[in-house]
Amino acid sequence: MAEDSHPSRYVKLTRDQDAPAEDIRPGELNQPVHVPQLEGRKCSECGQVLPETYEPPADEPWTTGIFGCTDDPESCRTGLFCPCVLFGRNVEALREDIPWTTPCVCHAVFVEGGIALAILTAIFHGVDPRTSFLIGEGLVFSWWLCGTYTGIFRQELQKRYHLANSPCDPCMAHCCLHWCANCQEHRERRGRLAADNSAVPMTVVNPPPVQEMSVPENHSAAREENGASDKAVLEVSTKGHDHDDVEVIPL
Repeated sequence: MAEDSHPSRYVKLTRDQDAPAEDIRPGELNQPVHVPQLEGRKCSECGQVLPETYEPPADEPWTTGIFGCTDDPESCRTGLFCPCVLFGRNVEALREDIPWTTPCVCHAVFVEGGIALAILTAIFHGVDPRTSFLIGEGLVFSWWLCGTYTGIFRQELQKRYHLANSPCDPCMAHCCLHWCANCQEHRERRGRLAADNSAVPMTVVNPPPVQEMSVPENHSAAREENGASDKAVLEVSTKGHDHDDVEVIPL
């Protein structure tokens, strides 16, 4: 009777009643969960999600123009007579792992060496025209290669200080105005470093004075008197003990 009043809540299914199961492909259940709240702009360098209020830094103008070489006479003279040395210093300031001699030698080979070869070709008219044409093609290619190489470091300088293209693409600026661009990069780097150093105030910390342990004279004299009195008491006590050991014999 109890079984009839409380029927089972489980239903027994047969094969005919089984519903057709869909095929599950391997790995289908291990797919990542789509969460729209976590999606957003991500940093191109670290990959972290940026907040909604984040705004990328805008491109700032250069402090000096590309034709302002006379603003710094020292860098102007160095860039005119020894552009390889000025370029090497700029690269060393941007990349600490590269010594200034390496880009200086590369610049001297491709730029100064190419200019010297072009001058020698123009001076000696006995060079075959076909040979002169091949030399000219080699010089154009080396100049383009040097513009690309120097433009890479100009682009790194622009990324570090968020600078806009002035007046055009970095590689194009070095291909067309190499000496002016080289001096402009040196002026910009020195101006930025001077501004950073002036913005941070110097904090001078004075070390504390050397502390030494000193005992006053009165205190030392008191300690000597206490030591002498303790010594006298000790002698008296020892004498008393000596007398206690003596036996008294009555007559």
